Amino acid sequence: MGHCPDSDQTLGMDEPISRRDFLDGMLIASTAIAAGAICPFALGTQSTGAPTGGWSGYTGEGDYKGSAGNTETVIQNAHAVRDGKFDKAPTDVVETAEVYDCVVVGGGQAGLSAGLFFNKQADSKRNCLILDNAHIFGGVAKRNEFVVDGHRLYAPQASVHFQPPYPDSFLKTVYDTMGLDWEAFQSYQKWQGPKPEMWLPRSPYGTGKINGKEALGFYFGAKYGHKPGIWITDPWGKGLEGTPFSETTKKEMLARWSQKPVVPPLVYDYPGDAISRQLDSMTLEDYFIRTYGISRETVRLMDASEAAGGFGLGPDALSAFLVYEWSKIIPTVDDSMESGIQMFPGGNSGMTRLMVKTMIPAAIDGPRSMEAVWKGAVNFAALDQPGQRVRLRLDSTAVRVEHMGDPSKAELVSVEYVKNGTVFRVKAKTVVMAGGGWITKHVVRDLDQTRKNSYDQFNYAPYMTVNVAVRNWRFLYDLGISSAQWFDGFARQVNVRKSALFGVDTNAVGPDLPTVLTFFVDFTKPGLPPRTQGQLGRAEMLSTPFVDYERQLREQMTEMFAASGFDAKRDIAGIVMNRFGHAFINPQPGFFFGLDGKPAARDALRNGPFGRIAFSHSDLAGAMDHRNAFMESHRATGQLLDRVLI
Repeated sequence: MGHCPDSDQTLGMDEPISRRDFLDGMLIASTAIAAGAICPFALGTQSTGAPTGGWSGYTGEGDYKGSAGNTETVIQNAHAVRDGKFDKAPTDVVETAEVYDCVVVGGGQAGLSAGLFFNKQADSKRNCLILDNAHIFGGVAKRNEFVVDGHRLYAPQASVHFQPPYPDSFLKTVYDTMGLDWEAFQSYQKWQGPKPEMWLPRSPYGTGKINGKEALGFYFGAKYGHKPGIWITDPWGKGLEGTPFSETTKKEMLARWSQKPVVPPLVYDYPGDAISRQLDSMTLEDYFIRTYGISRETVRLMDASEAAGGFGLGPDALSAFLVYEWSKIIPTVDDSMESGIQMFPGGNSGMTRLMVKTMIPAAIDGPRSMEAVWKGAVNFAALDQPGQRVRLRLDSTAVRVEHMGDPSKAELVSVEYVKNGTVFRVKAKTVVMAGGGWITKHVVRDLDQTRKNSYDQFNYAPYMTVNVAVRNWRFLYDLGISSAQWFDGFARQVNVRKSALFGVDTNAVGPDLPTVLTFFVDFTKPGLPPRTQGQLGRAEMLSTPFVDYERQLREQMTEMFAASGFDAKRDIAGIVMNRFGHAFINPQPGFFFGLDGKPAARDALRNGPFGRIAFSHSDLAGAMDHRNAFMESHRATGQLLDRVLI
C-alpha cells in the first residue's frame, strides 16, 4: 500500500533515530526493506507467523541494544524446533564434555530464580548451567534505553512493577536473597514544571491526578462521529457526561467502574473449594455479566484490553477464577498505585540484574548496590567462565532434552542446544525446564503422553510493548492530563510516570523534560476460541514490518495530540517495539481445577518431576507474573533436591 511522501515527512518517518533497522548487527536501509528490495526472512503464510522483512527496527541503546522483545534469531530457532528440524538427533553435535549437577533451560525470571534457589540450597561443590536463547538474560524482564537531549531514559519491555511483600513471607525471602533494597524506592522524581502540579504514578498502568481529580482523558475520533476528535477529561468524575456512549452503555460502564454488584460476588475461602471451582467453571466475561448486570458488549469495551494486559486475551476467553489472581492468589501488603506499587526505572529488569549479580558477582561492574547494578555495564565475558558455580550461557537455544536411558532409571539427561548455528551437547544430573510451555513440549523429546496432552491444553497470546521517547510531554499537560485512553486505533492507553531516583540522571519530572511513553498493544479477537485468537494475533504481529507499525503509531499520536501542540517529527526521539509471540498464558475455564470431574491439565506438570526433569515456568501458575515465576521455580528445584542438589 502506498503512502504519501509529504505525509510521511510530516510524521517524521525520515528521522534518523527511529529509522535504523538492525538485523544481525547490520545496518539496513528501511526504505529498501519497505520496497521489498531486501528481505532477510523467508516470508511465511499467515498461519506460520514468520517474521517479515524490516521487522526489528531501532532497538535502543546500552546493554539491551539488539534485544528488543523476541528477536528474529530467537524466533527462527524456536520455529525450527517447532517445525521438526531437530526431531532426529543431529549427527554433527559437538560434545562439550561438560557434566552439570543442574541445567536450567531459560534465562527469564523463572530460570534465573531457579539458578538462585540452586545457588542457595545446594552444596557448594554443585554446579549449574543456565541456558538462555537471547543476547541478554531476562526474558520479558528486559528494558529499553534511550539517550534524549543528554538524558538517559529507561522503559520496561514487558514485566513492569512489583509490590511490597508481607514480612517473613516467601516473596520477601526471595527479594532479600537477590539483594533488593527497599530503601532505594523511598524517593521518586519530584515535580518540576508549571502549576498546577500533577501527581504522577510509578507505573505505566497508573493514572495521574491534578487538582484532586484524575488527570485522565478519553479520546473519541471518527469511529464515534467526531472529526476532528474530542477529549473528555476526568470522564469518571463527570459520570461519563459528554462521551458519545449511549445512556445504557454509560450506566453499565459506571456500574462496572464503581464495582457495584447487582448480585453478591463469588468469594472463595481457599483454592479448590466449591466456590473457587464454580468460578473456574465460567468465563470472566460471564462472571462480570452475572455480578454487575451489564451487557457482553460493555464488558468487552471496558475489560478486553485491561484483561489482555495481564492474561493476553479478554474476559470472553478467561477463567473467572482470575478475578482474584492478584489479590488472593499472590497477595502483597499494598497493591495501590499511590503507596504500594514500586518500579525500577526500566521495570523488573532490575530484578533480573540483581539475580545475575548475586549468582555471578563479576557479571555487572561495581558492588551489589541498587545504583551500581542498575547502571553498571554487563560484563558478558564473565557470565560463562570455567570454574564458576553458576554459569549463564547466552544465545543458546535448547533443541533436544532427553534422558540418557529409561527416564525412571537414567542417571543423566542429554541437553542439546544451538549456538551460532552449531549444535552442542552437555550432560546434566537434573534439568529444570524454565522456558514457556509452548516450546518446552517440543524440546523435551522423551516426554510422556500424559504431560504432552497437558501442554496441548495450554493457549497463548502475543503482546507488543512500544516505548516512545519524547523530548517533552507538554502536549499532554496542556490538555490537563497525564494519562490518555482511547477506544479505537493503535494501542488503547498511555501515561506519564515518575522514576525512582537511584536509576536516573535527574531528580525532576515535568512536561518540558524528556520522558518515555509506553504503549501496550494487545491482539484480542473477542468471540473467537482462545487458540484461534492467539494464532491470528501472532500472525498479525509477526507479519507486520516495523515501518508499518511506526506509521500507525505516529498517525495515532498526531490525530490525538496535534491540536495541543504535538509534532511527531520534532517531538519523537526514538521508538522501540518489543514483540512477544507467546507473551501470556490464557487460562480458560477449567485451567485451575479441571472440569467434568477431570483434573486440571497443569497438575501433571506440577505434581512431580518427569524422571530427572522438573517444569518451572509461570504459565503453569496461570499468570505470567514474576511472583508466580519464583514460586514455580522454588517448587521445581525442590522436586529435584533428593536427586543431586544436596
